Amino acid sequence: GMVGTGFLARPVLPGPAAGPSLQLWSFPMSSDANPSAAARLPLFYRRPVPLSSVDHADWKLKVADYAFAAETAFVPLVLAEIASASRTYPVVFAGESAAPLVLTGLEKTNLFVTEGVWDADAYVPAYVRRYPFGFLATEERFILALDVEAEGVVSSGEEGRPLFEEGKPSELTTQALAFCDTFQGEAAATTAFAEALKASGLLIDRRADVTLPDGRKLGVDGFQIVDAEKFAALDDATVLDWHRKGWLALVHFHLMSLDRFTTLLSRQAARAAAPSSDAAETPAADRPAARSKKA
Repeated sequence: GMVGTGFLARPVLPGPAAGPSLQLWSFPMSSDANPSAAARLPLFYRRPVPLSSVDHADWKLKVADYAFAAETAFVPLVLAEIASASRTYPVVFAGESAAPLVLTGLEKTNLFVTEGVWDADAYVPAYVRRYPFGFLATEERFILALDVEAEGVVSSGEEGRPLFEEGKPSELTTQALAFCDTFQGEAAATTAFAEALKASGLLIDRRADVTLPDGRKLGVDGFQIVDAEKFAALDDATVLDWHRKGWLALVHFHLMSLDRFTTLLSRQAARAAAPSSDAAETPAADRPAARSKKA
């Protein structure tokens, strides 16, 4: 199998986390020979590989910005961050798994990232903060992985924080493992909440039709929201159960967050009004030069 030396592994715990919606939280092991694997990779990840004290002994991570998230209009959320995220973004549910997401833009643009900097007043989702680390899933365990094509990941040189020191995980890697652990635990709770929303029949397909500052009409669709009337009509036993689990409050946060569509619109308007500077183009122009160090 894939069990090699120097990997940082965690056992796979039985439970709802083993379901299909795990795709967002961890990725299946795949061989480079499989070209279709790239199509199945989660948001942001280009080439996640198991982090190994043998293969990556001298690798370092330089401070990188959020340019990698500048063109995404949505980001997955875990349960514990729905309340924080709802202050800034619309929180909606997507796909067969009804996974919670924040909408960060109306088109293929993150309206909260400017020249690689995430807006200081806006909550940064854990999914974004975890990158370029993640978990690869085998049948019996999760292995800490690193996207070796991420900006700031270097295989040699003096610059950056080491991933390993004298063959042992560095502080950076230990923190990444702890963060991914917590994230993985939250994924199970998130799946349970999403399953309950689906089973209760509360979710309805919704489309947001917006008119952009330049007069273009835009339909944002493919997401679901909780139907407020059906939610108000939940039976007493479910209400009590969900209250005990903390889920009632989460639905309220979700419903309130739908007002944040106006935030997206005003940000879109502000961007359209701003004089287009070459500065916005720099990250893309820089990229090939910055990446050539690994060639």
